[in-house]
Amino acid sequence: MDYKYTKYQVPRGSRPDAVANDKIYLIKRVSILHATYQIRLLTYMASTQGKKLILCLPEHCKYGESLRLLMNENKKIIKVERM
Repeated sequence: MDYKYTKYQVPRGSRPDAVANDKIYLIKRVSILHATYQIRLLTYMASTQGKKLILCLPEHCKYGESLRLLMNENKKIIKVERM
């Protein structure tokens, strides 16, 4: 992953909802999910720690275009579980 910052941007942190063995879980209850800063940070965390990011989403949730692109770039890291 290639992160670029402007002159005044400061990287911040994010915490997953759960961590178990080799998986990082993020639970979202939304109808459309985009590649938010939180998701991008947790993807980076998972890739640097050799873990998988599991997105727990409702059955009806659709992916935004930015999330589709992120998932295509990180097929081995991001997985989706439907609830």
